[in-house]
Amino acid sequence: MSRRDRGSRRAPAAAPAPCAVTVCRGCCCGTEKVPGVDHAAQLALLRQSLSGAAQVRVTGCLDACEQANVVVVQPSAAGRAAGGRPVWLGLVHDTDAVRDIAAWITAGGPGLADPPGVLDLYAFTPSRRVRQSVED
Repeated sequence: MSRRDRGSRRAPAAAPAPCAVTVCRGCCCGTEKVPGVDHAAQLALLRQSLSGAAQVRVTGCLDACEQANVVVVQPSAAGRAAGGRPVWLGLVHDTDAVRDIAAWITAGGPGLADPPGVLDLYAFTPSRRVRQSVED
């Protein structure tokens, strides 16, 4: 193989980055401090519903304990290019909310699809310090 042949090979294009979903499971979220919620089932439903559509990751405390259970939806690369920004959702206690979040992300998520109206009730803006720790 000549040098020219080596230089003409190109790596396959990377797939566009999907949405990322960060689920807080720190000191308050995902614990008995939020009673009456099957936290394991909630996380399993989110992972199952978003399999192949988004990366679901669990993190320790996001320092927004007054909003427990917290879910942060970060836009895909295409969503960010279209103006989408991370969306913080709090008080996510019921299965219907998890299903609405999953349906929105499957439709494209921030920047690409409008969230179901009910998710407006869950959206909140954390402090800048807290936002920077997750969004960077």
